[in-house]
Amino acid sequence: MSNKILTALEAIDLIQSGDTVTVAGFVGTGVPDELLDALQKKFSKTQTPQNLCLLFTAGPGDGHEKGLNRLADKKLVRRTIGGHYGLIPRISQLALDNEIEAYNIPQGIISHLYRDISAKKPGVITKIGLGTFADPRIEGGKVNEKSTKDLIKLIDIEGEEYLFVPSFPINVAILRGSVADPVGNISMRKEALRLDNLSQAMATKNSNGKVIVQVERICEEMLPSREVEIPSSLVDCIVVASEENHYQTYATVYSPYLDGSQRKEVSHDKSVKLDYKKIIARRAFLELPETKETINLGIGTPEVIADVAQEEGRISELILTTEAGVCGGQPAGGLSFGAGVNTDAIICQNQQFDFYDGGGIHTAFLGMAQADQKGDVNVSRFSGRLAGAGGFVNISSSARNLVFCGAFSTGDLNIAVHEEKLQIVNDGKVNKFVKQVEQITFCGALAEAANHSVKFVTERAVFVFKEGRLHLTEIAPGINIGDEILAKMEFQPVVEEFSIMSNRIFCDGPMGLYKNINLQTYP
Repeated sequence: MSNKILTALEAIDLIQSGDTVTVAGFVGTGVPDELLDALQKKFSKTQTPQNLCLLFTAGPGDGHEKGLNRLADKKLVRRTIGGHYGLIPRISQLALDNEIEAYNIPQGIISHLYRDISAKKPGVITKIGLGTFADPRIEGGKVNEKSTKDLIKLIDIEGEEYLFVPSFPINVAILRGSVADPVGNISMRKEALRLDNLSQAMATKNSNGKVIVQVERICEEMLPSREVEIPSSLVDCIVVASEENHYQTYATVYSPYLDGSQRKEVSHDKSVKLDYKKIIARRAFLELPETKETINLGIGTPEVIADVAQEEGRISELILTTEAGVCGGQPAGGLSFGAGVNTDAIICQNQQFDFYDGGGIHTAFLGMAQADQKGDVNVSRFSGRLAGAGGFVNISSSARNLVFCGAFSTGDLNIAVHEEKLQIVNDGKVNKFVKQVEQITFCGALAEAANHSVKFVTERAVFVFKEGRLHLTEIAPGINIGDEILAKMEFQPVVEEFSIMSNRIFCDGPMGLYKNINLQTYP
């Protein structure tokens, strides 16, 4: 295998100007930084390669300099096709400035596209994304004016509408594993996620492309066959990374708890600070099913629901999952989001999306940047920021029960809790409940047509979406409904009968409850 072992700079020489390059990694997990660093250095020195098309699912980055942020140059990158842009702000700014072509395609569609490219199928056919920004009748996933090519098409199959994303060849795959054996088989034994590495490698090889894999080390003995994630036949070259460019996640050098090789003792003594996120998470926690069902927790405030469940001693009763492939256990947060501890299984990302897209999620808890009077939700583009949809479109389009979790307003929101009552010390500068969202990441009308349950949970109010409108159903104790809710909304919700949230949501220490709270109802 000696001819496969190259330095990072030697491996990067395989990338030619104009190539389509797919990059592994999920947010801050499993990012091949040794190779991305080498590509950055080569371009800085030689101004080559140029005009690359970058293909990725959840944009790998740390929100600053690492990951795909290293490649933010309009000469180096011509086009991006990605699911999430939130932690690659240098790339997203190029897109917002119309300096590069940029497309935001639902993460699960890209994940499935790798398989279809590998199998030389025409592309992905799906209902995911109908009625959202991905729908070509709306934006077709195009981020800016420079993006003129139609990557998403609307088709009809036996009288039903579908979206079609055509396949295209991949020239180079930049991937990451843990260990390579003497013949070039790749194990991911110390990786927190499996992601789409195998599918990316297959898609690239069947496109007559080159597969480059970054590893921590090369072992002397052959790997057990069941441990091999990427067989040597799919690998063109291997690069041994420096420790600083091979952190398990951007938040963790290495933890055996994240790769599932060890289980972590769970403590219920740790209490989460009682802030607005915890209040929202507590109220959302009450929407969890009483039986064991598959749950998805989105990034941001929904992450705190896992902390609340642990505090209440209920974490073992839940099947929490992430779109990255984690099943069971407790999902990690921050720059380790997507991974988890005490997991039952870590499966491939595309297989997780198979299950998700087919309606496997009982309840999904997702964030919200904006919500409007039609029940539409925006998390992908707002206030001049390109976050990207990530797996949000796949999850929200197919989950049977949806709970959108987020602060009622944003921008310097400051709350206090006094005698188990909520006080708005300083309201946020930006209202989240608007007449019309800036971008449709979730379509309320299609969810209602599919008989999906939709709720909105904030620190001061709970809404139910039905009959094409938002209905106010609960308010927090201590809140003035007129001044602190209705006056802060750009539209009038239906207000008929509402309840007061349980005061136990606003107490210190565990709530000591799960369901069946007696609420006081007001006409």
